[in-house]
Amino acid sequence: MGVVFHGNYVTWFEVGRTEWIRSAGYDYKTIESKGLLLPVVDLQCTYVAPAKYDDLVVVCTRIAGSSPLRVEFQSQVRRVTEADFRADLVAYSSALPGELLVEGGTKHVWVNEQWQPARLNRVLPELYALISGR
Repeated sequence: MGVVFHGNYVTWFEVGRTEWIRSAGYDYKTIESKGLLLPVVDLQCTYVAPAKYDDLVVVCTRIAGSSPLRVEFQSQVRRVTEADFRADLVAYSSALPGELLVEGGTKHVWVNEQWQPARLNRVLPELYALISGR
């Protein structure tokens, strides 16, 4: 059909989460080494316009809410041109570059290796402070 497969946007949301955490100074390998897992418990996705093959897209991700047991990410996939793409763009606001294609988000629960709820503020308090803005 000449457009990106709809399921790829969910993968791009995951890339956005991974890179958000990396830009905050952590990576999933380190988080998992502390015995924490972060499964998705809810996914929301609204398709506004399709990305086409060879489009340049950017994934904009932010924390929408958090508690010691949960975290919610919001993401937008946007079509950009090389002229309006800025790798240093960090803020997620109404002034994002390009054209909105897809928006949505994921909700997660922190669990331990036995898939029991785990409190991030007890296991990795510095990451909790970063995520919660405290």
